[in-house]
Amino acid sequence: MSKTKTSFFCQNCGAQYSKWQGQCNSCKEWNTIAEEIIQKEDKKDWRSAVSPDSKRVSKPLRIHEIDSAEEIRLDTRDGELNRVLGGGIVPGSLILLGGEPGIGKSTLLLQISLKLPYRTLYVSGEESQKQIKMRAERINPLNDNCYILTETKTQNIFKQIEAIEPEIVIIDSIQTLHTDYIESSAGSISQIRETTAELIKFAKESNVPVILIGHITKDGNIAGPKILEHMVDTVLQFEGDRNHIYRILRSLKNRFGSTAELGIYEMQGSGLREVSNPSEILISHKEEELSGTAIATTLEGMRPLMIEIQALVSTAVYGTPQRSTTGYNAKRLNMILAVLEKRAGFRLGAKDVFLNVTGGISVDDPAIDLAVVASILSSNEDIPVGKDFCFAGEVGLSGEIRPVNRVDQRIQEAEKLGFSTIFVSKYNKITLKNTFIKVRLVSKIEDVVSELFG
Repeated sequence: MSKTKTSFFCQNCGAQYSKWQGQCNSCKEWNTIAEEIIQKEDKKDWRSAVSPDSKRVSKPLRIHEIDSAEEIRLDTRDGELNRVLGGGIVPGSLILLGGEPGIGKSTLLLQISLKLPYRTLYVSGEESQKQIKMRAERINPLNDNCYILTETKTQNIFKQIEAIEPEIVIIDSIQTLHTDYIESSAGSISQIRETTAELIKFAKESNVPVILIGHITKDGNIAGPKILEHMVDTVLQFEGDRNHIYRILRSLKNRFGSTAELGIYEMQGSGLREVSNPSEILISHKEEELSGTAIATTLEGMRPLMIEIQALVSTAVYGTPQRSTTGYNAKRLNMILAVLEKRAGFRLGAKDVFLNVTGGISVDDPAIDLAVVASILSSNEDIPVGKDFCFAGEVGLSGEIRPVNRVDQRIQEAEKLGFSTIFVSKYNKITLKNTFIKVRLVSKIEDVVSELFG
């Protein structure tokens, strides 16, 4: 009989201990260490359940002997996902998709599997085949290339993989899988680590990409050991508020592309719609000009976005004025208000200031500082900013307007969307020529005030 061994794992960070203790030395959390049973058996290859194929043995190569040709990628038929992945799915890669419950992770991957021209195996440990078919009929016309399997045991999954020979495997979700080699319950630290290791071995040896769905904790981190994110090739985060219809797909780690890209989707009754022009959802459509709004040009990865900044400045009802922000750093707002008070002479210390970035997104690009200043002053003076004006500039502590990166791309995006004037720092080096948009160069906050309200 095989020898049974127990070990202790932190359920928060995955650290392993030989005995129980109250506090985890790695993450400093209390009462998170639990005992798990580990069944020590002879590890078998993933193919051993069906065929005794010989293992491939790799050999070292000189660096100039390695083929440096670009990886062939599988087109997902989804422009937003292709952008975030860096051009498509790399064969043999392991992709982990995380997000809050009900945000649309399963909907996104099922929708993609129904579009793919490749033979796809969708493995679900959370829903029955009938439930998945009901959603599939609502999302997209059924696809003969998509196979649905409800199974949680990895050995049975590999048997079906050997029979079907899929070109892409989707697992929903990694927390529901379990293997015979570990006796602890599904979702435990040791089960997640072992089942992921088996899937990685399968993906690398068969050159079949595997996409995993992962649950997240209340802190927003992917559940399970931190090593799970190190083991996979790509980590994607599906974000958004369930009360809003828009979802954002970000790349937190990508061995085959940039981590600065993002994709935007709109949740509809028939599934997720790709939003190719994000500015359409980030700028309000209004007929009359209102004070307290300004348009900023920002960048998310390689993609320029036009976002609307809304500000409300009013007399403080109570003794201490309020400073409230949504989608913008509150400490940076306090800094900008101090600059306006000290350098530009605006008395805002006794007034409430509320700031909002429309569309439900969070932006940390310092280039939107100038739009924040314009919206605050517009609300304070109750004078609207022209709806065809936009801004791209960082505000310094001395009141100067600092240059921002890739200003040419921001100007081109503003011109493409029909803006007539853009305010940028005079210290920016602009190489664009023959543009129809008017570029206003400003060096300090007083220049902006005189241009807008003078």
